[in-house]
Amino acid sequence: MHTAVSLGGVGMTRFAADAGDDVRTLLERASTRALDDADVAAAELDGVVVGNMAAEAFEELSGLHNALAASLGAHGAQADRVENTSASGASAFQRGAQAVASGAADTVLVAGGERMSAASTETATGVIGSIVHPEEYVHGVTLPSFGGLAADAYLRRYDAPYEALAAVASKNHGNGARNEYAQFQTEVSVEDAADSPLVADPLRLYDCCPTSDGAAAVVLRAGDKGEVVVRACESAVGTHAVADRDDPLEIASVRTAGERAFDAADRERGAVDVACIHDAFTVLELLELEELGFYDAGTAWRAATDGGTALDGSLPVNPGGGLKARGHPLGATGVSQLVELVWQLRGEADGRQVDCETGLAVNVAGFGNNAVCTLLEGAA
Repeated sequence: MHTAVSLGGVGMTRFAADAGDDVRTLLERASTRALDDADVAAAELDGVVVGNMAAEAFEELSGLHNALAASLGAHGAQADRVENTSASGASAFQRGAQAVASGAADTVLVAGGERMSAASTETATGVIGSIVHPEEYVHGVTLPSFGGLAADAYLRRYDAPYEALAAVASKNHGNGARNEYAQFQTEVSVEDAADSPLVADPLRLYDCCPTSDGAAAVVLRAGDKGEVVVRACESAVGTHAVADRDDPLEIASVRTAGERAFDAADRERGAVDVACIHDAFTVLELLELEELGFYDAGTAWRAATDGGTALDGSLPVNPGGGLKARGHPLGATGVSQLVELVWQLRGEADGRQVDCETGLAVNVAGFGNNAVCTLLEGAA
């Protein structure tokens, strides 16, 4: 990045199974909170970027970026919508950060949102299923089945117990119980997770993220005078078809995006104090931590069972509950991860605050088709 980029303000709605409002209303609510937090008037915005995957399919809505700019009163701003399946939010953030860093804009609002409950279960299943490669989709392959296959391969290869996955679920639900914006705010024990119904063996109910409604927003500003500074935001495409990957446990997009982000920020992995990881399935938290270089292959599960990724661990992971407990409104998730990191870096995450100066977020499209990795730092 050339011009320094700061996060001037953040806001989000509580994620829910049925928000009762359409995605346009959710986006406006989160955006208003972010603007108020930044003390920025909508008229000052040079750009509005919306991350959303499938408002047309879920709610028969389109033109969300134009509707949001109009409802806020951001007249004259450039407005765009970004779609990158389940990484739409982080990709929208990357576009906003690039606009500010390049000097094309001074102040940009980035908002991500999705209302998944508006569609029937059949429709929602079809929308989510369309994320996988077409040749896999026509054979009935789903994201949960990929998760189950990866989890089975991981546990077998590294001689890990199922309880390692349950430990991830328990940790993230415990963190979510401390987050007023989380969809699930009830603690879940390792035993509860292990006793929950099978979804895609060995994955059980508590290993899988829910369908969710919600929105999150951030305000980006030129300069490094804000409380939180964007050090890097990088992305990469991986092999789309999982069957074409050399290793079923490989998520090359995460590894490449992470390497690019650390290089761009000129930071080492040891500098990261807190991480928001895309845990659509519990096994993904382990795989992504290893791909990012925080743990050697086959060792992240031990950190999960030993408390290394807990709030008081050596690397707290998903302090806001992650996708697993905070929820996963597809277009909102990537932005909500950054909102959580900002709260952490400001010292405002009451009840789940960790000691941190640098935070990392990774938001993944599909089962690793694409990934966006962001590094944030508290301003000195």
